[in-house]
Amino acid sequence: MPKKGILERLAEGVVIGDGGFVFSLEKRGYVKAGPWTPEAACEHPEAVRQLHREFLRAGADVMQAFTFYASDTKLDNRGHDAGKKFTGKAINQAACDIAKEVAAEGDALVAGGLSQTPTYLSCSSKDEVRADFRKQVQVFVDNKLDFLICEYFEHVEEIEIAIEECKATGLPVAATMCIGPEGDLHGVPAGECAVRMVRAGASIIGVNCHFDPFMSLETVKLMKEGIQKAGLKAYLMCQPLAYHTPDAGKQGFIDLPEFPFALEPRVVTRWDIQRYAREAYDLGVRYIGGCCGFEPYHTRAIAEELQQERGKKAKGTEKHDLWGGGLVMHTKPWVRARARREFWENLKPASGRPYCPSLSHPDNWGVTVGSDVLKQQKEATTKEEIEKLVSFKK
Repeated sequence: MPKKGILERLAEGVVIGDGGFVFSLEKRGYVKAGPWTPEAACEHPEAVRQLHREFLRAGADVMQAFTFYASDTKLDNRGHDAGKKFTGKAINQAACDIAKEVAAEGDALVAGGLSQTPTYLSCSSKDEVRADFRKQVQVFVDNKLDFLICEYFEHVEEIEIAIEECKATGLPVAATMCIGPEGDLHGVPAGECAVRMVRAGASIIGVNCHFDPFMSLETVKLMKEGIQKAGLKAYLMCQPLAYHTPDAGKQGFIDLPEFPFALEPRVVTRWDIQRYAREAYDLGVRYIGGCCGFEPYHTRAIAEELQQERGKKAKGTEKHDLWGGGLVMHTKPWVRARARREFWENLKPASGRPYCPSLSHPDNWGVTVGSDVLKQQKEATTKEEIEKLVSFKK
């Protein structure tokens, strides 16, 4: 019996996405921070495979192939030698093989993903940007993946091109931008971005990355209002960070001084994610997942919060129990008393860092502009050098 497709599943209820492979694998020693490229699919396939399996066990309905930033232009633009060792095609093929293998172990769909490219930021022609996307998409088509995701785009103009190239394959297309309530980096409002994504051909639209679950839902709400006002329809999708970012600026967590190596104090709890899942569902979001910082236990929290709506239990719940129910077997009576929903819903976790502020001050150096100085940008190391290459905010 053939698997139900993504649009059919969304019409019936909730689809749970997986989590943040790039950050998870960086912490495990398989991805280099800075380039954030996915050559681990070729170098360490067992690590990528295991992470897929953990998200599947946690309740994910989609295995998104580990193809983030796997364009040849990005691989060539990174300042280390993996781009010489592996082509984008080789990485994407390996990622498809792994995702398909693990998806077959459950009832999961496989998605291929496109993300923003240096080609667009260097002000290349739209035809060059299209060609960059087309090369990546062809691998997904050849592997007969179930649908395509255009994610992590800061400029709506670029994601429109990506959507159009994906739509030409005949596969369902999801599209998410890494923007907050202020809109894209060219000043296009979130609601207008949503309208343009739908008109470009996306059946599923929303946001991913850069902002925490609750700021991301604010943006999705604006997108929902935008498409409703335009008389358009699309399924809503949200895959936020697993970090609290109430103090982030327009570019999100990359402007926070803790990015990327000191974000742990900001990690959301599984109970925060249960609240996010409920608020997302109530908003009408039906594709609910996560991005950077999301670990399998966060995905399991989504599955547990929406267990009744989904009509099934994640395998990972076998070792968890809802709302800490397993704690009733603890040897300490005060810990046994925590085996209840009210305790975890009302807890205000302490950071254990008495000299740390609750919020940070974003760097606010400005938005990197597309130009012919990418080589200079890559080589710049001091604040003074970089300020010359960005539109600095006074």
